[in-house]
Amino acid sequence: MRAVVQRVDGARVVVAGETVGEISGEGLCVLVGVTHDDTPEKAAQLARKLWSVRVLEDEKSCSDVNAPLLVISQFTLYGDARKGRRPTWNAAAPGPVAEPLVDEVVTQLRLLGAHVETGRFGAEMRVSLTNHGPFTVLLDV
Repeated sequence: MRAVVQRVDGARVVVAGETVGEISGEGLCVLVGVTHDDTPEKAAQLARKLWSVRVLEDEKSCSDVNAPLLVISQFTLYGDARKGRRPTWNAAAPGPVAEPLVDEVVTQLRLLGAHVETGRFGAEMRVSLTNHGPFTVLLDV
């Protein structure tokens, strides 16, 4: 699993004009990509990392300050544009594999005590955020 993690001062995701997920204040906006060999155990590992990684103000984690997370599925994180002019998506897991694993990341975060908002899997989403820093980090598990 791969995640692009951005420290934000608020973020939201809109589908067809409707806000489907939104966080305000300090938190993390997390784009999650799934590849073919990912498992529920990897989803749980990613959730633990997201909850405890010290990337917020003063090297705090979400668990330290009870900061919210906005988790959004993002198959394009496994795009490969090294050859030609069009990316390939061969490394991205198909929806029936990826969706339950993204859901598992969210479930595991909530079991850890996190407030989690989400996008809508497979939808055309508009994501807006205020990146604080700017601060963006890539996590692979």
